[in-house]
Amino acid sequence: MSDNKEETNVVKAAEQINEKIQNATEAATFIDFKMVTFSLAGKDYAIDIMHVKEIAKAGRFTYVPNTLPFVLGVYNLRGEIIPILDLRLFFNIDVPESNEKKLQNLLILSVEEQTFGLVVDKIDKVVGVQKSTIQPPHPLFGDINIKYINGVVESNNRLYVLLDVMKIFSAKDTVEKVESNSADASLGKEVPGNATERKSPEMIFDSEKQRKVYVKDVQDEKASVDIKFISESLKNYKKFVVSELNIDWIKRRYAEWAKERGENKIQLQSEADAEAFLAPFFSQFTGKWWSKAYVDNLTKLLPDNNAKQIVVWNPGCGRGIETYCLACVLQNRYPNAKIRIYAQDIDLLNVSNAGLLSVPADGLQQWFGRYLIQKANNEYTFNQSIKDSIMFEYHDCKNTNVLPMIDIIFARDIISYMEEANQKTMLEEFQEKLKGNGVVIIGENEAIPNSYGFGEKSVDALVAYLKD
Repeated sequence: MSDNKEETNVVKAAEQINEKIQNATEAATFIDFKMVTFSLAGKDYAIDIMHVKEIAKAGRFTYVPNTLPFVLGVYNLRGEIIPILDLRLFFNIDVPESNEKKLQNLLILSVEEQTFGLVVDKIDKVVGVQKSTIQPPHPLFGDINIKYINGVVESNNRLYVLLDVMKIFSAKDTVEKVESNSADASLGKEVPGNATERKSPEMIFDSEKQRKVYVKDVQDEKASVDIKFISESLKNYKKFVVSELNIDWIKRRYAEWAKERGENKIQLQSEADAEAFLAPFFSQFTGKWWSKAYVDNLTKLLPDNNAKQIVVWNPGCGRGIETYCLACVLQNRYPNAKIRIYAQDIDLLNVSNAGLLSVPADGLQQWFGRYLIQKANNEYTFNQSIKDSIMFEYHDCKNTNVLPMIDIIFARDIISYMEEANQKTMLEEFQEKLKGNGVVIIGENEAIPNSYGFGEKSVDALVAYLKD
């Protein structure tokens, strides 16, 4: 009897397990379509999840001239430049006045190998349904043209309008215009406006000169858009911040870069691209032993100074090679003064080893050879007088510096690697700390804005900034 009962229990257990497996299989086959849901003007919409790469929040899109009304601009998505479309404007839905600083809800879509950012009011969730429950569209559903609706589907007592993104974004009157407007503008071609068809440049310009001016204006605006994206990439990849300090060089470099790379490869897609773009930025002999010609030019920039002590600030000293070169130049330029160089860097290893720096044997034949001595291991180093003139410090120059008034500031190529607010603070500190007859030397491709009140003195590629 007990054996029969046990057998019955085993059979029931097996039946229960099979039932669970069957239910799980049925459940798996029941949900055969997933969609990302969102809202526009308080109504529920959805898009096939297979077209959605990701969701994001972003703002401050870069305006592109001569684009369609629903194109908000373009955006740098981790190095990829994508157009941003406002779906509300596309469907002629009223859009409340937006705050420029407010981040927008973005659906990042992939349609026929093209990537778009789609602005919507609110992104809800991923919903799974059965394809067979999707009903044909009806003109009563939604506030949009029925040709853009793939169907309607109900889930959890909510009715979703399923959009057909292939029809919306693969249509010639959308995708081709979005993708070609920037190229058309750069060629001087006119793009249709919002309400009325505008004339082509050939019809509205009375002279070739007017047409050329128009084309140049469009090209300049396109260049400014490209530069903005390059600026964002330089900051992301290399922490290089484009500002008033270096914008002139950035513009020149952009023109060179565009010629080198060609129209379709201007944007910086990787850290290697950013490094290649910045390669010409650095000053002569950065991190290297200076040449005699460079030293002669630098010496000509240094002012006469009869002070008993010359105080120098050298932020971003690195391994110390340039600091030692600078110390030798200063001892030669001001033989009767005590030289005091505050050399700072945030690389603790470099700062710690700078005092132990050895010089190659051929250094004896260099302009600084007379400042060298031979160590017990037959290597060469700088004499004690040069070493005593330098104080290597671990310090971030963006933080407060407790320094005396300064005769010379030598800060090549480092300010551009600070946030713009810190750049301004640094330049203000130059104003405050520099003595009346002092000079500031920064990177050869950096320029202190006129608003800081410095005069300039130049020798060859070198520029010194003096207090007016």
